[in-house]
Amino acid sequence: MTKKRKHQEDFQKVKLKVGKKKPKLENATDTTFKTKAIQIPEQLKEDGVLPTQNRKLNIKDLLSQMHHYSPGVKHNALLGLKDLLSQYPFVIDAHLSNIISEVAAVFTDKDSGVRGAAVHLLQFLASKIRAEQIAPFFPLVSAHLSSAMTHISEGIQEDSLKVLDVLLEAYPALLTDRSSILLKNFVELISHQQLSKRLKSREKLSWMLSVNPNRRVTSQQWRLNVLTRLKKFLQAVVDGSSEIEDEGLQEQKDSPHSVRNPVCISWKVHANNQQHIQLFENGGLRPKINSSFRLRSLASVMDSAEKGLSSAENLKGFIEIIIPLLIECWIEASPAQSAPILGNLLESESQQLMQQVLSIIHLLWKLTKRHDETYKMELWLRMNYLVDFKHHFMRHFPYSLQETVKQKKKDSCKGNKYCMTSSNSVDHLLLNLTLCDIMVSLASTSTLQMDSGWLDMIRKFVTDTLQDGSKLNSKQVNRLLGVTWRLMQIQQNKVATEPLIKAVYTLYQQRNLLFPVRTLLLKFFSRVYQKEDLRTQRIRSRSKVLSRWLAGLPQQLALLGLRNPELSNQLIDIIHSAASRSNKELLQSLQATAARIYDPLVGCAFLIIWFLINSLLLVLCRSSFAGWKCQVQDNSVNDVDYFSFLFSTLIGFSREELTSLQGIRGKPHISQTQLSPVRLYLTDLDQFLHHWAVTEMICHSLSTIPSQSQCFDILQTGICKYLVGLVVIPDSTAGSVLCAINKLLDQACILSENLNKFLASCCYSLLYFLLTLDKEDAEHVQKRDMLWGSCISALALLPRLLRLMLQSLQVSRICREELPVVAQLLRLLMQHGQLRSHMITNEFLVQQIIKDIMTLKSGEVQEQWLTDLHYCFNIYLASHPQGPGPVNAVY
Repeated sequence: MTKKRKHQEDFQKVKLKVGKKKPKLENATDTTFKTKAIQIPEQLKEDGVLPTQNRKLNIKDLLSQMHHYSPGVKHNALLGLKDLLSQYPFVIDAHLSNIISEVAAVFTDKDSGVRGAAVHLLQFLASKIRAEQIAPFFPLVSAHLSSAMTHISEGIQEDSLKVLDVLLEAYPALLTDRSSILLKNFVELISHQQLSKRLKSREKLSWMLSVNPNRRVTSQQWRLNVLTRLKKFLQAVVDGSSEIEDEGLQEQKDSPHSVRNPVCISWKVHANNQQHIQLFENGGLRPKINSSFRLRSLASVMDSAEKGLSSAENLKGFIEIIIPLLIECWIEASPAQSAPILGNLLESESQQLMQQVLSIIHLLWKLTKRHDETYKMELWLRMNYLVDFKHHFMRHFPYSLQETVKQKKKDSCKGNKYCMTSSNSVDHLLLNLTLCDIMVSLASTSTLQMDSGWLDMIRKFVTDTLQDGSKLNSKQVNRLLGVTWRLMQIQQNKVATEPLIKAVYTLYQQRNLLFPVRTLLLKFFSRVYQKEDLRTQRIRSRSKVLSRWLAGLPQQLALLGLRNPELSNQLIDIIHSAASRSNKELLQSLQATAARIYDPLVGCAFLIIWFLINSLLLVLCRSSFAGWKCQVQDNSVNDVDYFSFLFSTLIGFSREELTSLQGIRGKPHISQTQLSPVRLYLTDLDQFLHHWAVTEMICHSLSTIPSQSQCFDILQTGICKYLVGLVVIPDSTAGSVLCAINKLLDQACILSENLNKFLASCCYSLLYFLLTLDKEDAEHVQKRDMLWGSCISALALLPRLLRLMLQSLQVSRICREELPVVAQLLRLLMQHGQLRSHMITNEFLVQQIIKDIMTLKSGEVQEQWLTDLHYCFNIYLASHPQGPGPVNAVY
């Protein structure tokens, strides 16, 4: 019994009763848990860093949607990007790299709507992003563009041309830097490669036009679209080359065999003074700024593939590929291939295609002229393409536009996007002129007999167009004159050139010509005259038409007056150039018309001085004293009249006018100071600027006189006789005299004491006027730089002048209001680098002036201008080792 109980006690079984819960075990795990809702209100707020658009999407959200598989999502993302960036333009700079990469990636998207939205967004970005900003990312943009242009899908190829239009408009220089790849893409858009008959050797690859019936437009319309972009691209290449001259009246070489060789310079050798560079500049009244000296560009150190069309080898290779394709395009569009069209009439689309063909060839011809071996390139072009050009281009020359329009029903035109419209806006004359420009560039004097047939056709067309040129614009006239000039260079006998000059003169005689057209005609006649004058020095055979044109120029100037000052100035320049060559007809006409030119009632009063300076100064007033070596009969004057004219023009006022100015007193016409006996008469701004421009011309004319010392003595005598002693002098006259002194003074010239005192008084009066000038006085503020420069140059050039001006600063005689002006003047003179050494020489004199100022200001609170004066003196003068010490030590 006892053992059993013990056993039960050790292993006691718990009996469970019905309805009772089972007791928990001691090692049971508690699995209960509680849940609560989590609220994050900050996530519902708008991002404070990145702005959002109307759909509450920021830039990161929109860019991430660009990778979505759905075209609709990508289209909405592009629209959202444009909306966001238009509202917050600063986002562009912060995320430029991501924006450019994502937008460029959809150039090749399969959906046309996405590509269209990308083009619109790119056009918007181009107006906001500068070229230097997008330049680091442009290789990526160019790569995506190239991928789109060579894509297998026709729609992507068509949209790639729209992308190209945007980039050409906004970033032409960046796009043309990758011309080697893009030019090949242009070729592949309209053609495909085909092996020649030598299939085994595979020596030569040829290109032929391709036809794709799956396109939405005709093959001819597609080629027109591609060639239009190619022409724009080549135009950007030409515009980016500063070495290519204007396509119209560009200067032609006298001899076709002349070759322009580059100047090779080793900079290391030049830096060690082992090699010298000689540059020659054309002198004269208006020296030419342009120079034929050219530095080698960075393209010379690149590989041939990276140079693009700047390499002669690459340019030849591209010409060999594109010219045969262009000729095929021409053949398809030429009148011979159009059965309904008779003769040389062209439809609008055909004419546009032919115009693009010729424009591309013309631009390629211009690119060949920027290489050093231009003559060899012209021979290569003539040998390879002249025969084809004569056969295809000149076969139906000249071309005209078909004015008839095919009759179509109105209903069909409404639904047809490419319905034929009136073609009156097409410039068929430009087509013929471009063809003339191309053909005459292949001709020369040595090939005149072989090319006489088609040259006569061009000559007749040019002559007829000029004689009936009442509706010509400036672009057409520029091309016409360029072809005319080239024809005159090819055949230089009078029998061939006189009809061309007469035709141009017929156009010149017409009334109501546009100003650009009139300017082009004047430039053409001026160049022809200069060229003929050089030739007639050996052979006296002047053109009668040209002499008639020259004789009529003075009368035209008198009739024109002030109605067009720019055109009048051009006439003056031409008259001056022709009169300097002793043209008898012009001088007689000039003498007969002089009274009308100078008549103020006619309206030429403002141009009188300019006419005298530009024409009479160096022509009618020729003097042996002025260094003229050519013999002129009945046109020279003596030395007294020559210098009298120059001095009167330099002063700008007659003796009577100067006398009348002496009675004027007070503001606003007079600027006066108690420290100078010279008072300034303040001229109007227009009069001042005009007088200053004339002064520069006078100084240039006086500087060309061989004997500078005698010239300066004459000028000094005139100033002492007519200006010294006057109380009131115009500010323009005082500045002009100082300017002339600065230009003519050299070591051999000696100034009289009277002239030194007069110039010192003028300097202080001008400086006082400039320092007291009100900043709100916009009229006189524009005189500051010119007058200040003249005064400082004179003080730096003449130390005696500076000392006399400092001696005249006797501050005890002036009122207290003028003391700050004197202090400011001293500070500026001490701070000026050119006057530093002269001010150190006059240190004791400056110190005495400051001491006098301190005496007048003793017992008062020291103002800021006086503190600044002490500081400048201690820094610039007292710190000099030769000086007596700081100014404070004196007081």
